[in-house]
Amino acid sequence: MKHMMRITPALALAAALALAGPAAAQTLKELPFDKQLTLAKVGDVDAQFEVGLAYEQGTGVEPDEAEAARWFRQAALQGNVEAQYHLARLVARGAKGLKQDLGTAVKLYQDAAAKGHGPAMNALGQAYQQGKGTDQDMAKAAEWYAKAAEQGLPDAQNNLGMLYLEGKGVARDLNRAFKLFGDAAAKNDPWGLNNLGGMHEMGWGTTVDKPRALALYRQALAAGNPKAQQNIDRLEKEAAVPAD
Repeated sequence: MKHMMRITPALALAAALALAGPAAAQTLKELPFDKQLTLAKVGDVDAQFEVGLAYEQGTGVEPDEAEAARWFRQAALQGNVEAQYHLARLVARGAKGLKQDLGTAVKLYQDAAAKGHGPAMNALGQAYQQGKGTDQDMAKAAEWYAKAAEQGLPDAQNNLGMLYLEGKGVARDLNRAFKLFGDAAAKNDPWGLNNLGGMHEMGWGTTVDKPRALALYRQALAAGNPKAQQNIDRLEKEAAVPAD
């Protein structure tokens, strides 16, 4: 009697997709939600992450953050660090059908950060800075912001820049703050542009240059930072007042 290879559901599904012609060339992200879900149910870790993302964002399915967390958790258990980060964010804020648990969120951020995930490093820095889910520790906040900033993450560059500006967790260093804000602004980051404008306006880490500050505030507004409008209004009002 010939040996018969047992076809598992996952193998059968893979075979079906392989025979699907042009559809087989689609990336996982391009597949319809129902096909992503089918793959997720047979253990495809990347599909599990995509299904979680779809439920989180309401893409191709009604948004359901509790269901998103369930799929992110399954993907995270298989080692998907991006899923772990998304799960941590959901757990940190809580949602309908999902209890807020700041302590668990911090543990998830810590694990993902230890694996080199930049956004998780930044989120862990925020947790230490704000004392949410862990004891407040400004030095540790600065440490994790620095690691994320080294990866070129604008949010972390801004967060670390503010610590250097205020001298919290690190020695006050206006030149270092100026450099960090400049790095974020170079990526057209809305807060980096605004913060760099503030440095030029005040002459912190550089010379006072209000026209340059105004230009940066306008760039920040165009990049999507509505708070920059207050800075624009203030400088334009100053410019309109005749000098004595």
